[in-house]
Amino acid sequence: MGKASKDKRDIYYRKAKEEGWRARSAFKLLQIDEEFNIFEGVKRVVDLCAAPGSWSQVLSRKLYLPAKAAAQSRDEELPLIVAIDLQPMASIEGVIQVQGDITSARTAEVVIKHFDGCKADLVVCDGAPDVTGLHDMDEFVQSQLILAALTIVTHVLRVGGKFIAKIFRGKDTSLLYCQLKMFFSTVTFAKPKSSRNSSIEAFAVCENYNPPEGFDPNNLYKLLEKAGNPYGDDSEAFAVCENYNPPEGFDPNNLYKLLEKAGNPYGDDSDCCSAWLEGPNKLYIPFLACGDLSGYDADQSYPLPKVDADGTSYQSLEPVQPPIAPPYKTAIELKKSSHGMKDV
Repeated sequence: MGKASKDKRDIYYRKAKEEGWRARSAFKLLQIDEEFNIFEGVKRVVDLCAAPGSWSQVLSRKLYLPAKAAAQSRDEELPLIVAIDLQPMASIEGVIQVQGDITSARTAEVVIKHFDGCKADLVVCDGAPDVTGLHDMDEFVQSQLILAALTIVTHVLRVGGKFIAKIFRGKDTSLLYCQLKMFFSTVTFAKPKSSRNSSIEAFAVCENYNPPEGFDPNNLYKLLEKAGNPYGDDSEAFAVCENYNPPEGFDPNNLYKLLEKAGNPYGDDSDCCSAWLEGPNKLYIPFLACGDLSGYDADQSYPLPKVDADGTSYQSLEPVQPPIAPPYKTAIELKKSSHGMKDV
């Protein structure tokens, strides 16, 4: 009953099992590609935080398998796909697995070695921390994960390449946008149709990698700090205020109401001007919806079919590939063996 209920409540979970995807997140990458055509001309790809492997499956089906079929009739170099994660995952045809830390320089060296000294055309990252429900905390941790991914991107991505990463939208989203814009000519935040509206999740689609002149990947974080400082240095200033003269009729109890007008040169509720802002708050962030807007709604329940395609009664399918070594595996084994008690 529980499996059928989830199939009804989550159409993309049901479709993922029917189409052989390891997770529903595969549809997110497919819908991003529909909008941005990110796979065009791609021969070398890195999938960060790859487990359980749904995005690697997409890369294999969209890049490797078609090229393999075409290579039988003509001599062509097959695309190379490298998947990186701390956890192991089941093998996927055409995908090279590297079990390692994405923040390690050693991992970047291994990737370049698999590419025979060349750099990647595309780097994707669908990694995310275990959410706490505290949006500010989740957004901060996720932004740090993206910057960790950017660490390896600066080592393995070729100039002109693309980077796709999951983000959590929040009050510091504009800062993250500014940081990414330092390295990519075009940055767009996108929301796939398969991503629930109730989720703060979105994806940064970064195109045309173009690091600053003289950039040293070892000084990445020092450079990123400047994105949050409109002066671009360690400048510090103090306001010296003289001759206090409040507006006529000013009521100290209405201080904040008066201050709001100072942030809006039109003196009304208009929000179309950012000329008074500084630093990362000065920018408008491009935000697009991806996927067929008339397609399945991730937040809607859909009735289950009475019979399957073969005419038999509908049966809920098992997940395509359960995790090989999930973090919770030890806890489950302890619970089964000794009611959660561990020998000391």
